Amino acid sequence: MAKSKNETEYEKEDEDTKLAPDAEWTKRIVLDIPIWALKKIDKEANRRGIARQALIKSWLVDRVDGLSPKKALD
Repeated sequence: MAKSKNETEYEKEDEDTKLAPDAEWTKRIVLDIPIWALKKIDKEANRRGIARQALIKSWLVDRVDGLSPKKALD
């Protein structure tokens, strides 16, 4: 079956983030982000010398870790 244009683009973008075959503790998602926000994210990632995806993951994990147990279950 032929891949869609989006599938091909995501695979190209994620080439550097391949997971080990047994890494079932992650889940790939598609996330639409406004261009203005993406530009700011890219600027911050470049300032830190890390990839965009690494910065977004870090921010999301920090935010989720900061939730109280009750809020995290909602």
